[in-house]
Amino acid sequence: MFKSESGNPLKADLKVHWILVGLAVLSLILLLALSKFSGESWRHVMQEDQRVLIRTLFYVLVIIGFPLTNLLRHIMLRLNQTMPGEKTAKQRYLLTVMISLFFAETIAILGGVMYLIGDDDNTLTIFAVLAGLAVFLYRPKVDEYQSIIDALKENKASK
Repeated sequence: MFKSESGNPLKADLKVHWILVGLAVLSLILLLALSKFSGESWRHVMQEDQRVLIRTLFYVLVIIGFPLTNLLRHIMLRLNQTMPGEKTAKQRYLLTVMISLFFAETIAILGGVMYLIGDDDNTLTIFAVLAGLAVFLYRPKVDEYQSIIDALKENKASK
């Protein structure tokens, strides 16, 4: 196994995980750039009262989604440690990271939808910042990955 610049082989194992984080950040930047430079041509303005209802619903979904995603991530980490199977710790943790990043991307998409139905740049920016926060909170973490490796080794040793 090769080592990363810092000499920690676990960080090197998370290379694909971090590429996904980079792609998530890139997609946020592209969403903001496309909206800023060519979004006006795609917009279909809805009535204000309908937009307020949809915006409120989207905010509620995001507010509820953060703790639910945290709970789901916690459950998935425990399942990664305890579920039998031949998948490696790296493969197991990749799925956890992917699902967490999917939540972040969903927030950005909700902001894009709000922008397309007539909300201003402020709403789009708020959703993009919330999506960026989700990417930061649910990024790959070496200690989580290490806990999966340790648990899988312990499970094999106890058999």
